[in-house]
Amino acid sequence: MTQKVSVNNILEKLETHIQGLTYGESPTELYEPISYIMSLGGKRIRPLLTLLSYALYKDDFESILTPAAAVEVFHNFTLMHDDIMDDAPLRRGKSTVHEKWNPNTAILSGDVMLVRAYGMLVDIDPQLLPKCIRLFNQTAAEVCEGQQHDMNFEAIDIVQEEAYINMIRLKTAVLLGFALQLGAILAGRDDKEAQKLYDFGVNIGIGFQLKDDLLDVYADKAKFGKQVGGDIIANKKTFLLIKAKELATGDVKAELEKWIAAKEFDKEKKVKAVTAIYNQLGIKSLTEDKMQEFFEKGFKQFESLQIPNQDAFQVLHQLTKDLINREK
Repeated sequence: MTQKVSVNNILEKLETHIQGLTYGESPTELYEPISYIMSLGGKRIRPLLTLLSYALYKDDFESILTPAAAVEVFHNFTLMHDDIMDDAPLRRGKSTVHEKWNPNTAILSGDVMLVRAYGMLVDIDPQLLPKCIRLFNQTAAEVCEGQQHDMNFEAIDIVQEEAYINMIRLKTAVLLGFALQLGAILAGRDDKEAQKLYDFGVNIGIGFQLKDDLLDVYADKAKFGKQVGGDIIANKKTFLLIKAKELATGDVKAELEKWIAAKEFDKEKKVKAVTAIYNQLGIKSLTEDKMQEFFEKGFKQFESLQIPNQDAFQVLHQLTKDLINREK
């Protein structure tokens, strides 16, 4: 009989497993930051996707908790390094590692996290390990490529929408795709089935990042856990800014360019002024439409799968819907 799938049950066992992980003891300055960032929680979406993807086909998800957790360790490694590059003060409502310690410590601790992620993947069935490592390597490199594209955009006045979508595909979406693909592979599914789950994850991931772009401007600060308007303050070329620069004319364009060019400014005034420009240009609706385009594409791929465990299928489907409608 197929076991009933519960997100809460999976998350509880996943969190217990993650909190039981050890990374090293000495020097404490190297390992404490790892325990710190991993203890900040977060939604654990990536390892949860791996476990739910596996549960579509098999009941014993506990057997892959370690490789699933490796995806989360890798994700947090990227966050630790990204926060340094973005000079971000907060992560999940708490001080970032480079703020609490210092940038050099955060770089080195992040390096160890990457090493530990590989060590955790070694638990995979030896027959499946080479394939999984190859796919993980490809994903890890693409995440770095996406981050470099993102940094390159800082020095470019005009970023095309297509280039931006490709950047977030690499930086954010491919890891969600890999998380789902990994679960299918560990459950013994063929490459075609695993690829469909990967494609679903990538399209949903692009939509999620567009949602993050939107929340950065329009979220309730108390719920968001990060600095609202941080992208505006940093002139980060999000989908919203790209579309605003594309559509703004006349006085609106001049006002937008004035705020982008300003070297010294009141942060709250800048966020308020640029948000007002977004509102005037209908940027929020444009972003929501683009998000929906990728969500719909992803769900079409997901719903074409032949899943033996329909309970797990519905749970994963609902989880994704809930994430789409999130406010933080």
